[in-house]
Amino acid sequence: MYFIKKSIKSSLIFIKGLLPGNFSENLPKKNQQKAHDYSQLDWGIDYIFEPINLGKGGYMTGIGKGIKIHDYIILQKEGKYYRYQVEQIDYYSDPPDMWIASLKEISVQ
Repeated sequence: MYFIKKSIKSSLIFIKGLLPGNFSENLPKKNQQKAHDYSQLDWGIDYIFEPINLGKGGYMTGIGKGIKIHDYIILQKEGKYYRYQVEQIDYYSDPPDMWIASLKEISVQ
């Protein structure tokens, strides 16, 4: 057991020496924002979006797993695309993939 621990520790030191800078800086980031495209779904049927502040933000109820704070939601209405960032999100307990989120507009195309 001592040999295995020493071997693993030596390997990590060797790998760390090969990587420039701080070891943790070179690891893949786990908390990167993702974009979730709801633009092909029907507004008011597949999800509910309630705009606030003249559409600069809103509350959305939808279905989907893996949506987190700071992720992006892409919506479409009347041929226009809207990009929102998730400020807060809460998942329902039943069904577990249903959620409600507070969104703020990032860009309009």
